[in-house]
Amino acid sequence: MFVDMELEGIMRPPDLPMPPYPPKVVTMATGQQMVIRQVGREDVPAILDAIRPTLDIERDFYDVVGARLYAELLSWQKYRAANHYCIIGQIEGILVGIVNGRMYTKDIGMSLHTMTIERGLRVGGHLFSAKMEYQIEYLDQKEVLIVAESPIGMRRFVIDFELEPRPDMPHELGGVPSNSLTKELWFKHRDRLVVGDRPVPKKLMEIAEREIITPTEKLINEKIMGEKRMRSLI
Repeated sequence: MFVDMELEGIMRPPDLPMPPYPPKVVTMATGQQMVIRQVGREDVPAILDAIRPTLDIERDFYDVVGARLYAELLSWQKYRAANHYCIIGQIEGILVGIVNGRMYTKDIGMSLHTMTIERGLRVGGHLFSAKMEYQIEYLDQKEVLIVAESPIGMRRFVIDFELEPRPDMPHELGGVPSNSLTKELWFKHRDRLVVGDRPVPKKLMEIAEREIITPTEKLINEKIMGEKRMRSLI
């Protein structure tokens, strides 16, 4: 695709300085090790391959989350989103979860989405905590605005973190009223909800960075829908 770089220089939004998120490894209940790391624009195509099958999954609003997350990552890849980041979880190189967000201002963060592909291991909880860790501790933001798009998100994020209602602050996700994770709330819950070790062992990091392995569409559907539920639909 031809790109007019003169116009691009005008159209691309300026980005605030954003230090990198240091990767970590979380040992799951199964004994498997999940590498949590930040990715760049060059990794977006592989991640979109994993999101695409969710657009037709209504369970737990995966279709809504998938459509919005797909658009956000594509916009970021094509320099149409400002101050955006994406963090993923991988087990043996396989993509098991995705989170993203952005700096709304220097002091206020905007949590966007959390998508779990490998359900039942608290992948989403670990990744959500990782992105809050990034925004509060590494981006040094005073608060992060959050909304839930599913009952699971409401229970695990809004209720678990005792988020403060911000009815006067419309969120970027549909303009609904925000909830706020302040620094005070973060450090109140941090030790209970944040796990993982740094640095990531060299071999594990090499496997994760070598390739983002995307499960097949059939496998993604089975993992999200559940094998029994999938059989009932055939």
